[in-house]
Amino acid sequence: MKEATGCTCAGVVDEVELMRRLDSIIEENRDKPGALIPVLQQAQAVFGHLPENVLKRISLGMGKPYSEVAGVVSFYSFFSTVPRGRHVIRVCLGTACYVRGGKQVLEAIKGKLGIDVGQTTEDRLFTLEVARCFGACGLAPTVAVDDTVYKRVRPARVSEILDAYRTEGSARKGASHAA
Repeated sequence: MKEATGCTCAGVVDEVELMRRLDSIIEENRDKPGALIPVLQQAQAVFGHLPENVLKRISLGMGKPYSEVAGVVSFYSFFSTVPRGRHVIRVCLGTACYVRGGKQVLEAIKGKLGIDVGQTTEDRLFTLEVARCFGACGLAPTVAVDDTVYKRVRPARVSEILDAYRTEGSARKGASHAA
């Protein structure tokens, strides 16, 4: 997949340039079977989310009904139509995680961030989501921040995890470790 850059998080790239990038992504993929999801992924990487005007442009550019494009976006949880934070926190509330304290971990995170599930902090640093299973039931409760999975998380350790992402660069991407 072609790397797409230019998230508007810092407000550096203007709308015209972002739309030019989107048009290029659409053009590269227009005639490829099954290209809708990769196009949506690349568009979300460019814009940081998938606003309605982007979905309409993809619909027109790919020759697909808007209902199909919007349906795919609403079906898959990794797509978002609203701006997300730089870091997406997902708390597992599958059965094992829930029974072993996942709900208390979620409440601790909500309290520390001052947001509810589905919301983003005002500084756009964190978005909070709930997941149903990370496939790590023996390590419950689990929390994922971006691509890093924290296992056996306790509410008392929530501040430590969040602080690692507040002090940019100290968080270990792609690692899996106990919290």
